[in-house]
Amino acid sequence: MNITGLKSRIADAMAQPDSVAGMRRWLASRVPALHPAIRLENDQIDTLQSFAQAYIEQVPDVLEAAAAVAQSARLRERILPVLKVAEAFLLQPPDLPSEHKGLITLLDEAYLAHRLVEEVNDRYVANGIAPLIPMDITRANLIVHQLLGDAFANKLDLAVEAAVAGLLPDDLFQSPAFKAYQAEQDPDRVRELWSQWSCMSRQLGVDIELRGAA
Repeated sequence: MNITGLKSRIADAMAQPDSVAGMRRWLASRVPALHPAIRLENDQIDTLQSFAQAYIEQVPDVLEAAAAVAQSARLRERILPVLKVAEAFLLQPPDLPSEHKGLITLLDEAYLAHRLVEEVNDRYVANGIAPLIPMDITRANLIVHQLLGDAFANKLDLAVEAAVAGLLPDDLFQSPAFKAYQAEQDPDRVRELWSQWSCMSRQLGVDIELRGAA
């Protein structure tokens, strides 16, 4: 995976004052449309800017970590193609709205990548297995979904579902290699490894009240 290329593209966009300012103006325009369940601490725009930039910056690290976990699970040859799709969302992005420039474009692409990882996790859980990456990204994805707007975000969700379909068949989770991986896992060690990403949105002063959540 071209993790260096991903980080370089993100760093280049972050270093452009016009790109940063453009995202700030766009975020300010989106605040009135946010669902009231989304809670922002302190200055709304500063908080959203920090959240959005961190959401983008974490994509390379999450993909790299997921590839490492897949390697330890002896599933690299099955999981890597999925992660490569997420990587391609940033290095070779699909058609996006022409008015989205700089960091806003990267936010679109980061949403695709994070949602793809979420879909992988959902398939693990659906098969009675702990998530590949036990991080709480649901809230962060819901917040970005709100920022992007339902109509556009729903189109991105469909792209993610299409990308995952067929790449993670149910028989993958019944393979001897995967069963051996399950037997070797120490849940406490896994939780400790991923504790730094326990809930990215909450750490950055943005949260969302999920129905039924404690």
